[in-house]
Amino acid sequence: MNQLRYTVLIEKNEDDGYTVTVPSLPGCISEGYTWDDAIANITEAIEGYLEVLDELHKPIPVEITVQTHKEITA
Repeated sequence: MNQLRYTVLIEKNEDDGYTVTVPSLPGCISEGYTWDDAIANITEAIEGYLEVLDELHKPIPVEITVQTHKEITA
């Protein structure tokens, strides 16, 4: 399989860890206690996600464009 790039969104969660999602891969989510753990975990999750799609002969999603993160306080 070719090497692909996906944008990930990393958010600090309530437990002082990080939650990571992949907008181009619906349902692909992971967490980590540290930034590095979160990146390692989402990398593994992406690889697993793509592997399952490949095994099921489903199309591999391409990267979608996401708007730059902007925090809004209400």
